[in-house]
Amino acid sequence: MSGTSLDGVDAAMIRTNGIEIFEFGASAYRPYSATERAGLRAALGRWPGDDLGAAPDICFEAHRDVLSGFEGAEIIGFHGQTLAHDPSGRGTHQMGDGAALAQALGCTVVWDFRSADVALGGQGAPLAPFYHFACAKWIGATEPVAFLNLGGVGNLTWVDPSKARPQDDGAVLAFDTGPANAPLNDLVAERLGLDCDCDGALARKGRVEEGALELFLDEAYFRKMPPKSLDRDDFSLMMDLVRELSNADAAATMTAMAATAVMQGMEHCPSLPSRVLVTGGGRKNPVMMQMLSVGLDCPVQPIEEVGLDGDMLEAQAFAFLAVRVARGLPTSAPGTTGVAAPVGGGQISRP
Repeated sequence: MSGTSLDGVDAAMIRTNGIEIFEFGASAYRPYSATERAGLRAALGRWPGDDLGAAPDICFEAHRDVLSGFEGAEIIGFHGQTLAHDPSGRGTHQMGDGAALAQALGCTVVWDFRSADVALGGQGAPLAPFYHFACAKWIGATEPVAFLNLGGVGNLTWVDPSKARPQDDGAVLAFDTGPANAPLNDLVAERLGLDCDCDGALARKGRVEEGALELFLDEAYFRKMPPKSLDRDDFSLMMDLVRELSNADAAATMTAMAATAVMQGMEHCPSLPSRVLVTGGGRKNPVMMQMLSVGLDCPVQPIEEVGLDGDMLEAQAFAFLAVRVARGLPTSAPGTTGVAAPVGGGQISRP
């Protein structure tokens, strides 16, 4: 998995039948260099047929590098790098050639997970919720639980573990809450040349500008009913709203925007979850986690507290989804992407 935060490629091995999780295996992370990150960033917003510059080679080489360190995989789920996402317009674009990757690695690769869902009227995102359902079963949850991924974009999955299958009515509700780390990363990169606000150190020194936060919450997206999804740069106004603020105040305000977007999203859940389990880079930001703990009416915990790996959950999800595609099982449903009926996506390429 290479997400919209553009930090690097996560890879993780699991043993699964696409329904249950049986075992977790090795994992690895391959960071992007500053040059590679700049090459990917230059291609953001571009579509198939556009000039993508060096981005396709960067994506291919990084995934080949990290995946070549694994042995014994029967199948690989390759998400690719999202460059553009406009499900109501041009569709969705995950750059990456799964067929070339299959040849390079000598292993079956499942890829292009989102296009079929979008073609059938779905948002094409988020796609991890079916894996979240399996995770809720794996941890033995008996009451509704929410999985909150704070990556470049935030997304929330509400799971009722009493249901038999993720595609069953009422089993899962999922949607993008709003921007998470991507605009904050862009801010500190632009102003300070940093990759992220490590440990929330900058935000901790700042003050939240309430006026900017209120303007942010005026966005029509927050009034839309889920399922709904976002492109990485859909909230580019965030940078304008903090333009005149100091570095610390801008970081604090952007962190509050991401956390408050989650609070707004929680209002759409069918019932209050027993707890919110946080995955993705945002769980390592103590300021963001404190804001969520104060603002939500249920416990907020890093997902490690239930024995799962918050750095690798998304990568594991696409391994899980690859097996579902290979077995002809659905990978999304009305409650996750708004598609009309449960659908399986993904191309299968064999070496």
